[in-house]
Amino acid sequence: MTEPTDLTKKITTWREQEVDRANKLVLGDLLEGVLAGRREALSLAQEMFCCRLSFGTAGLRGPLRPGPNGMNRIVVSQTTAGLATYLLTKRGRAFEETIHVVVGFDGRHQSDVFGEDTAEIFSGHGIRATRLPWPVPTPVLAFAVRELNAEAGVMVTASHNPATDNGYKVYLGGEDCGSQIVPPVDQQIENFIGEVVERLSFSKIPRSRILVHNATSELIGGYIQATLSVLPVSVPGPKAISVVYTAMHGVGGNTFLAAMDAAGFPKPTVVEQQFEPDPDFPTVAFPNPEETGALDLSFVKGRSVGADLIIAHDPDADRLAVALPDSSTTDGYRALTGNQVGAIFGWHIAGNTSSSGKTGTLANSLVSSPVLGKIAKHFGLSHEETLTGFKYVSRVKNLIFGFEEALGYLVTPDVVRDKDGISAGLLMVSLANSLAQEGRTLWDYLRTIEECVGAFASGQVTIRLGAGVPGPTVTATLREKDLEAIGPRAVTRRDDFLDGVGDFPADDILRYYLDDGTRVIARPSGTEPKVKIYIDTEGSTSAQAEAILTEVEADINELVNSL
Repeated sequence: MTEPTDLTKKITTWREQEVDRANKLVLGDLLEGVLAGRREALSLAQEMFCCRLSFGTAGLRGPLRPGPNGMNRIVVSQTTAGLATYLLTKRGRAFEETIHVVVGFDGRHQSDVFGEDTAEIFSGHGIRATRLPWPVPTPVLAFAVRELNAEAGVMVTASHNPATDNGYKVYLGGEDCGSQIVPPVDQQIENFIGEVVERLSFSKIPRSRILVHNATSELIGGYIQATLSVLPVSVPGPKAISVVYTAMHGVGGNTFLAAMDAAGFPKPTVVEQQFEPDPDFPTVAFPNPEETGALDLSFVKGRSVGADLIIAHDPDADRLAVALPDSSTTDGYRALTGNQVGAIFGWHIAGNTSSSGKTGTLANSLVSSPVLGKIAKHFGLSHEETLTGFKYVSRVKNLIFGFEEALGYLVTPDVVRDKDGISAGLLMVSLANSLAQEGRTLWDYLRTIEECVGAFASGQVTIRLGAGVPGPTVTATLREKDLEAIGPRAVTRRDDFLDGVGDFPADDILRYYLDDGTRVIARPSGTEPKVKIYIDTEGSTSAQAEAILTEVEADINELVNSL
């Protein structure tokens, strides 16, 4: 715990260089509260100044607030200066050609300001910065890194985090093909950031606009054209399905509608209340289509127009959610799990690849369902599991399709090397239309998959943590318990990734296999204060797999409550 006198010094020092008026006011009130010894102020100050927002393999992500442990102009500027130094050091100053980076931002609070700071600081370091001057989906930025042959890219976004957060993703071009950074690059950049923090205040960080250039709107068209050139979409026949679409208050709406039009699909019915970007996300508790209630307005719209398919994007449109009619539910629709959508895409792409005589690799994160491996085996294709995070999935060699259960899918690896909700949404609409011409639905398609590779079900138990509670505390407690059973099911095998498993690097992950084939994985979230426990079951029928899932979820909730 930092002493109050040290806190007042840190607050005062930060306030002296703070350039955001609102943040200055926050710091003034905070300082007053700390000096008065108010418990709430001391606790908040401790949280804001205890440490620095760490730069990891997802870049930065955290709450919008002053101080080193928040997203603000000072932290973003120091981070960019460190990244610029890394790029210059990596390239070597002997090169005459100017390094080129691309900078994009979404519609969140201060995203445009952070994007402008980022571009100007790159320019101040002699690095040419192409700035996307309007809010864009993350897949468009990832595409731009490759399309413009940039050395790196920065996307200012917190993806599906709460409205109070923002973030900063980093992509590398060249041999990295526009993928997000992975270790040890993140630590190398972090080291340069640390040097900047030590020697430069905000006002001393070099910046200029000389090498800042705005991209043109043709970039969006280029992304759509490139996507459609490799995506096997089918123009709808006479039985075109009815589609409802929501952008979840994010920046994907206009790009997705333009892509739908370019593909020859009818315009979907949009959820108007959620179509225009709104950084406050007023109609949802969390702007994440995985969260309970996030699709409620889509279900209402779906019922009103009799929609056959609901498509939803998260705020930066790198994730895709899908819902289908289901008369057994009170909403009339059921959202598919990420694993179900991954199975649909995997089966479709693997089938097309196999029938054309080609080869390739299907890939998924290790917490995603084992079903993709079974699909790859069925079609005689390669399969690879990676660590959690699309930065790993996207780097798999000979990749033809990759996914992670958290609604992330890559169906066009020759265009984008990151999850892409827009291209995935197009492919899902195309597949649903093709099935409709045969008198079938996506539910029928899923049943076909399960008949061939086995029925499966997936679920998740989330442990939300209070402020200051580290996720590793939960996994450490599970290690100490050395579980021999979860409920009535015996643990037949436990893999502790801290000890090393196969070719995976050490990571804070625990994987359990139970005596009925159920798999349970526990890991702290890399972007939010929570621990996720993933459950995958199998059965002779989907109903049996779902029944087992319900039982295991109850057993795990009981276990969690006992920790």
